[in-house]
Amino acid sequence: MQTDPGVTETRNPKSMSIDALSAREIAELMNREDTRVALAVERELNAIARVMESVADAFRAGRRLIYVGAGTSGRLGVLDASECPPTFHSDPSQVVGLIAGGHEALVRSIEGAEDNPDVGAEDLDKLSPQPGDVVIGIATSGRTPFVIGALARAKERGATTVALVCNDSTALKGQVDVLIQPVVGPEVVTGSTRLKAGTATKMVLNMITTGAMVLNGKTYENLMVDLRASNEKLRKRSQRIVSELTGLDANRAVDLLQHCDGELKTAIVCELGELEPAVARERLESVGGRLRDALTGLPSSGERLESS
Repeated sequence: MQTDPGVTETRNPKSMSIDALSAREIAELMNREDTRVALAVERELNAIARVMESVADAFRAGRRLIYVGAGTSGRLGVLDASECPPTFHSDPSQVVGLIAGGHEALVRSIEGAEDNPDVGAEDLDKLSPQPGDVVIGIATSGRTPFVIGALARAKERGATTVALVCNDSTALKGQVDVLIQPVVGPEVVTGSTRLKAGTATKMVLNMITTGAMVLNGKTYENLMVDLRASNEKLRKRSQRIVSELTGLDANRAVDLLQHCDGELKTAIVCELGELEPAVARERLESVGGRLRDALTGLPSSGERLESS
């Protein structure tokens, strides 16, 4: 029996003559179509927020976020996972990307890697998902066997399951705890889901991990404060943030960071609370690492908090 291929395999009437257009006209057409992406994601904000909270809860409990996908979807999951440690100083094992075909599939297409649900289940088993983990299956079509098998195994093992699809029909509906479904419409090149669907996928993944990290105190205002100044770029960024939040000049900010072993949040609490590093660390630990909460009630930080 033939299955519905879904909107991602439908021909886009607006791009039927794309092969006769100039470069500028192709760019204009693609740009017009890309405006649909943010609107499609906007319609899914309630589901995205729900997943964001689940991931934040998982991180607080010491559990993981696991992405599962094939092709472009799998690569986007691995990309988002790889960007979390340098951005938020998170443990590399906290967000994990699993792609059909393994590491080699990151740099070249491996035909048939996505076609077996049993392989998806087996590959997920190697990561030993547990209750409290969140497993997000990324399947633009909504019917990728590798992803379906992995999500079924994740549910068996008690993990929270999420499907991110860009089709209006999906075999995953009703099979997962949360369905995120930004339907962006037919691609300008039929079936090329690295375009609008890929853009929507990256937007959603960025929102989930960034939001979860913010909810867990990885930022203060919109600054990345959960840094450890371990290289020159991060040392300079840390110095600028310390200077901005405390009013110290560059040299004094550098000295303070050295006194605090390069720990940015510790340095800020030390200066604004007139505390020693060990006491500042204890204060941060008592509030789950949230700098805003650690500063609340410190006599020297009141003026700063009122102006933020």
